[in-house]
Amino acid sequence: MKKQTKFIALKKLFAILHGPKGCLWDKKQTHKSLIPYLREEAEEFIQTVKSGNNIHMKEELGDILLQVMFHAQIAFKTRKFDIEDVIDTLIKKLKRRHPHVFGKAKVKSAKEIIFNWHKIKAREKKH
Repeated sequence: MKKQTKFIALKKLFAILHGPKGCLWDKKQTHKSLIPYLREEAEEFIQTVKSGNNIHMKEELGDILLQVMFHAQIAFKTRKFDIEDVIDTLIKKLKRRHPHVFGKAKVKSAKEIIFNWHKIKAREKKH
């Protein structure tokens, strides 16, 4: 029997929150209405990193993940994409932007890796 991961449990929780018996406030939110919360959570995480509080950092990362899940759930309800699509897109991007790990590119320094990352990113924006 396959053990349910915490991520699967989180996906189920969001389905309940946005389902028929879910949270009215959650179900009313839009991508735009959540922007202030995303900014706030990102700033709180930055402050936690600067303070060096690793225990609090875990909570703040959870708050950022909450925002990612929330936006993905809104997109799912409007049949645009879901969290699995978000993850798939991220995996593909990471593989494209790390050709020195997943491809045949050779690099000699972290500086060269950053240069290549920006070059690949610029090429992607053109397409």
